[in-house]
Amino acid sequence: MTSAAQTAHPRNLQLPVGAAFDFQPRTRVVFGAGSFASLGQIAAEFQKKQVLLVTDPGLKAAGHCLTAVNSLQAAGISVAVFDDVAPNPTTDDVDRCVAFAKEHQIELIIGLGGGSSMDCAKGANFLLTNGGRMQDYRGVGRATKDMLPMIAVPTTSGTGSEAQSFAVIADAKTHMKMPCGDPRAACKVAILDPELTITMPQSVAAATGIDAMTHAIESYVTTRRNPVSQMFARQAWQLLSNAFPIVMEQPDNVEARGHMLLGSHFAGAAIENSMLGATHAAANPLSAHFSTVHGIAVGLLLPHVIRWNSSEVGRLYRELAMSAGWAGRADSAEEASEGLANGFTELLRIGQMPTSLKDAITTAIGPILMETLATEASQQWTANFNPRTMDVDSFREIYRNAI
Repeated sequence: MTSAAQTAHPRNLQLPVGAAFDFQPRTRVVFGAGSFASLGQIAAEFQKKQVLLVTDPGLKAAGHCLTAVNSLQAAGISVAVFDDVAPNPTTDDVDRCVAFAKEHQIELIIGLGGGSSMDCAKGANFLLTNGGRMQDYRGVGRATKDMLPMIAVPTTSGTGSEAQSFAVIADAKTHMKMPCGDPRAACKVAILDPELTITMPQSVAAATGIDAMTHAIESYVTTRRNPVSQMFARQAWQLLSNAFPIVMEQPDNVEARGHMLLGSHFAGAAIENSMLGATHAAANPLSAHFSTVHGIAVGLLLPHVIRWNSSEVGRLYRELAMSAGWAGRADSAEEASEGLANGFTELLRIGQMPTSLKDAITTAIGPILMETLATEASQQWTANFNPRTMDVDSFREIYRNAI
């Protein structure tokens, strides 16, 4: 006999596309203001004596690198510091890091910084343990040997790399980004201390925050979305969309910084379980050809991708728009999608970021270059997970609308 509860609202029982999932949390998360102080203690739990600390010149200048070294040394751990990571790390950065690490008997890796430092550290882990070149690991599951344990300490609220088993590394020759993923590359521990993010320049806070929000929105609607990924993405969006304007106005607000950092981590966990879509596929060629900051590229493209996808996932965009207060129950899916696109554009303005390609790059995009961008975007891995099918013509339209 079927109960009334079983027959009521049958639409609510429908699972999303890609609802089947295999959720394997692999990373211990230590969150809270001041948690960076526990780095030495946490590292000591691995019973390793030689650590590779991967960071960048900015973190060294800010004093965070020295704090990390002192904490590790106080725990009886020797530290080799590689602090030459460039933004958007390339295969050359990884190769330099590996060459440096081979001079020491590394047993544990720590990535301290933004996504660049964490990705470079993960990339080095691939090569130190499995050999070869980064190009050998493009895709998923190409490693054959276990990797060294890794601790991630993000200092920006953007990539969520600490929650992912992917290293995103650009080919030094083509400048195109390669996602290299393997469960073995997942961090053992992520230390999330919002106090570390206060030293970010405001422009970096804006670009990384926008990047994190694109992760939340894109991962919420991909063809691989599932209940776990949407749980993370929805919570990430709520934290990020509410905290971003506060951080832009009050940079020293630790509570808002904490919401941004945790939201970024949740968005990274969503990516790990559902991947990304057309926004990131279209952004990578812009970074390769114009050195466009990643957060700027995805930020100005996302509203146009939302409008493009609304015919397929307008209902899901409506949920996000309502969560941000940009749509009401009376709004249709199409109206709410437009509200989400416009609201996101307003966040770009709050962050003093470009809202169009015309504002972001100085080079005119003629027909030949447009064809190159659209072709390269269509070949990006994340394009495969966009909820609306993408091809060269689709990306050409996205770029034209973004200009």
